[in-house]
Amino acid sequence: MDDDPHILVVDDDRRIRQLLESYLSSNGFRVTVAASAAEARERMRSLIFDIVVLDIMMPGESGVAFTTALRAQNDGVPVLMLSALADTPDRIVGLESGSDDYLSKPFEPRELLLRIRNLLKRGDAKPGGRSEVHFGDFAFNLPRGDLRRGGELVKLSTRERDFLRILATRAGHPVARTELAPPGSEEGARSVDVQINRLRQKIEADPSLPQFLQTVRGSGYVLLID
Repeated sequence: MDDDPHILVVDDDRRIRQLLESYLSSNGFRVTVAASAAEARERMRSLIFDIVVLDIMMPGESGVAFTTALRAQNDGVPVLMLSALADTPDRIVGLESGSDDYLSKPFEPRELLLRIRNLLKRGDAKPGGRSEVHFGDFAFNLPRGDLRRGGELVKLSTRERDFLRILATRAGHPVARTELAPPGSEEGARSVDVQINRLRQKIEADPSLPQFLQTVRGSGYVLLID
């Protein structure tokens, strides 16, 4: 479902990625997977995730280095680290990098599920930055991805919801078309423009003269909020 929390699973072990994707999907989550920190970064360029489940020991950029970089960019997405390193000093290093929780491998899947749900509840109660933005008669809740007009829910597609999350997170700042297209896809600027125009049909009184979702010539789009 489009309203399900979206989890990014990052692990260089294909078997673990597949197992986590299957298990978490069967328990009510949307799941995107990445095999490396570099691939995870590409995913996060165009999608907003509710939580990142991240392996520590990966070739190239480690989970610790990746989390440190996220926090340096003021990205407050909850991070749950997975690692075969179970000693206390290793856990401390992981938590000091900015992760929110740490689970040693092998782990009980139900414990992972419980920890994820606890982090999501914590994020709803104390989100990093704004949890809701307002523009005109509209209110967009970032953690849930709900758009409401005067209290009534506005139906959004998955792509429209992702667009709004990215634009709302960076409200007032231009977002390039390349950042709105899914990583690794063949979706070009024209396709993004078409989908943005569909979103405008839902939020603009006159889509030809947009008040909130405006085009930035030569760059992309910007969402203007109250």
